[in-house]
Amino acid sequence: MQPLSVNQYLRQHIRTVPDWPAPGVQFRDITPLLQDPKVFRVLIDAFVHRYMDKALRPDAVVAYELNMGFVPIRKKGKLPFTTVEETYELEYGSATVELHTDAVKAGDRVLLIDDLIATGGTMMAGKKLLEKLGATVTEGAAIVDLPELGGSQRLRDAGLPLYTLVDFAGH
Repeated sequence: MQPLSVNQYLRQHIRTVPDWPAPGVQFRDITPLLQDPKVFRVLIDAFVHRYMDKALRPDAVVAYELNMGFVPIRKKGKLPFTTVEETYELEYGSATVELHTDAVKAGDRVLLIDDLIATGGTMMAGKKLLEKLGATVTEGAAIVDLPELGGSQRLRDAGLPLYTLVDFAGH
């Protein structure tokens, strides 16, 4: 039996929830990746191994093992300090995300990580927020890509290089 690739292994631990949050939607739930310590380690290591190279290494990244900081971008009203905000369109309305005004400084190189890319709205809004503060987004990374929804192509068309671990094309 041939061993699974990291991508195949992670894919096996993503739960598909049919018809949620609306009929016809196949929701890709990553919480099983986070619940199992072994699977979580494989997930984090996959990102760490990509970004430990100095050429790709950003100034702020979601991985304490790289000895880097973490900067949260949250839904409006969830951050306690002075923020900048960006509103973006969803398939069913709009949403706003915020970032602390002192989260990054001009010239910082930042890796933007999200759990999933669907329409690309959240990641695009995050990119715009970081750029408002003078940072450069070196790459966008996600656990899951749903390419049929067009978000990953939209982000690439906007000049954002992307790295994703699991692709659910055509599902």
